[in-house]
Amino acid sequence: MSSKNSWENKASARERLKAERERQAKRDKLRRQLIAGGAIVAALAIAGGVAVAVSQSGGSSKPLVLPANTSGPNGTTVVYGNKNAAHTLSLYEDPRCPVCAMFEQADGKDVIQGAQDSRYKIQYTFGTFIDKNDGGSGSMHALSALGAALNVSPDAFIKFHTALYSQANHPDETQDKFSDNSYLFKISDQVPELKGNAAFQKAVKDGTYDAWAQKMSDSFNSSGVQATPTAKLDGKDLPVAGSNFPQTGVITPAQLAAAFDKALGPKK
Repeated sequence: MSSKNSWENKASARERLKAERERQAKRDKLRRQLIAGGAIVAALAIAGGVAVAVSQSGGSSKPLVLPANTSGPNGTTVVYGNKNAAHTLSLYEDPRCPVCAMFEQADGKDVIQGAQDSRYKIQYTFGTFIDKNDGGSGSMHALSALGAALNVSPDAFIKFHTALYSQANHPDETQDKFSDNSYLFKISDQVPELKGNAAFQKAVKDGTYDAWAQKMSDSFNSSGVQATPTAKLDGKDLPVAGSNFPQTGVITPAQLAAAFDKALGPKK
């Protein structure tokens, strides 16, 4: 990569982070107004240019159907990797979160490789607060589709998850593209296990896992996590985004590798 392209990529990342922080300021103002007005809300604070969650109680009218390959209360424990791995990397994300997309694009491949190497298992918890903040239903609909992918297989889930956050597919936070089935199917067709998969597409169209998605969102809201993306390694915060990383807004692969080596010991 030329120095010019490198500079342009860094400048673009800074511009994206600046835009997200401007949106954050607007949400902070809304949060203050809601609290001052006595509205009954669950508000998650912002950190490092990541969206505020304002989540009201509610749920899907559809029956609760749990995807295969889940466990725990209401199937909200979603684990990728060797379930017997000694360490757990907990990741908290919102499908529409732009900084989550930046993190996944920069570090997702290495994070998944660590799970495949059994250095740790990954436990995912997803929120849908951007639907409340910016309007729309894309976070919830994408989460339901992730449930449909998980019902196919863990590999289908992780590939679809990666595809959702890819630079080519992840929309601007204010664009509710994930609410559109045709857009989700365009993405899912990039996953071999899901391409043309009639059962997967029917589950997405029918909202089979909508109630499960709501339960997952409720689990996120009750987790105490205040920003996305948030990472915890064996329950301890592992900073991956925010002001600690002024160049791009997210941790670099080299920094992440060093953090894992420090916490887990050198990779064998």
